Amino acid sequence: MNAAALNTALVALIEKKAELQELTYDDSRYDDVEEALHDLEDDFNDDYGPDLEAALEKVHAELKSDTDVLLPTAYLPAALTPRKEDGVWIDSEKYPGRVRLVLRPNPARFILTMSKGEVEVWTA
Repeated sequence: MNAAALNTALVALIEKKAELQELTYDDSRYDDVEEALHDLEDDFNDDYGPDLEAALEKVHAELKSDTDVLLPTAYLPAALTPRKEDGVWIDSEKYPGRVRLVLRPNPARFILTMSKGEVEVWTA
């Protein structure tokens, strides 16, 4: 997997996702931006899905999580600026309570966020 290409695709996808969130349903551009986002998500999952799903399987195993592994695009943040509500809730025997797993860019990596901070659990 080319880490630079992955990061570029990840940034483009998150920027498009953020653009869509800025629009209201009645905006004339909404449908076009939504369609472009879905195309980017499909391309991203096609190009990087197998590698990222393998990485997620390892991360889940290390975290002792029995939560299902989802498509990589499910772990995307809503914008480039991190928010604590980004990512997917997972259970982990290694960390108390429920934590969130998020795929962030610059560099492309999976971050585990919890009430006491965050931990990088995988880097491309």
